[in-house]
Amino acid sequence: MNTKVSIIDYGAGNVASIGNMLHFLGVDYEITSDKEKIMRSERVIFPGQGHFAQAMEKLKQNDLVSFLQDLTASGKEFLGICLGLQVLFEKSEEAPGVEGLKIFKGEVIKFQKGKIPQIGWNEIKVTSANTLLDNEFYYFVNSYFVKPENSNIISSYANYHIDFAASVQYKNITAVQFHPEKSSNAGVKFYKNWLNKGK
Repeated sequence: MNTKVSIIDYGAGNVASIGNMLHFLGVDYEITSDKEKIMRSERVIFPGQGHFAQAMEKLKQNDLVSFLQDLTASGKEFLGICLGLQVLFEKSEEAPGVEGLKIFKGEVIKFQKGKIPQIGWNEIKVTSANTLLDNEFYYFVNSYFVKPENSNIISSYANYHIDFAASVQYKNITAVQFHPEKSSNAGVKFYKNWLNKGK
């Protein structure tokens, strides 16, 4: 594979492990916050770990809010991971009063049952023949889940005391709640599928 991928560097914690996965797959990538470099790349990965408000504050400090809104609207293949999925929505119960990127309508909700956060392997059920995923186990670390206003963008569900959206898919935007870079062979297959999406 010779796909050029930019991993957006804004202080998220799982950047190195994503880079390791791309290196394993032989993908030419760079970790950068340089907007020109990001726009020149063929594909973009938006990682995320931590708190919704802190992530949005870092995006503001790096002048990346409107940039990400324009990037996702540009048609460039885009992958959001974990908190990188959640901040695509309008708001989160984790940070009342803090606006997300508002790329999708909907909110982020906290689990009410079970041990929080959910940590470990969980099976997903895909909802669309066009999904990049399979009905397999992926690795999750999350206390919150997204609730899109338009349920048609949900490409898979998982269950943690309730059914919740494990991933969304809309045109060039793919975003997952789990960590594919920590999901063994299922994660490898997902990355390969995403790297070939649109080709």
